[in-house]
Amino acid sequence: QVQVVESGGGLVQPGGSLRLSCAASGSRFYVMGWYRQAPGKQREMVASITLYNNTNYADSVRGRFTISRDNAKNTVYLQMNNLKPEDTAVYYCTLGHEFWGQGTQVTVSS
Repeated sequence: QVQVVESGGGLVQPGGSLRLSCAASGSRFYVMGWYRQAPGKQREMVASITLYNNTNYADSVRGRFTISRDNAKNTVYLQMNNLKPEDTAVYYCTLGHEFWGQGTQVTVSS
């Protein structure tokens, strides 16, 4: 049974930073990543990372967000800098697109 535990969301002012974490128990996954869903919008890919640290980013976050992973801890991180109001969404961690976290709210507002 794979368990996925997310943490790190919250309220931040525009231009601020947050770091999301996602710890997985059980199997190691080749691809780990983050998606987000804003109210009234479809879920979209934010960033992904392979076991060998190959990364992929949505155009809207490239240069502001950084995804990383610690394979020893089976944990993936999302460092979010220069946050904008349009980054407001529920962020979901995914393990191989097979398992999903419960979601963590990120709100960017002054």
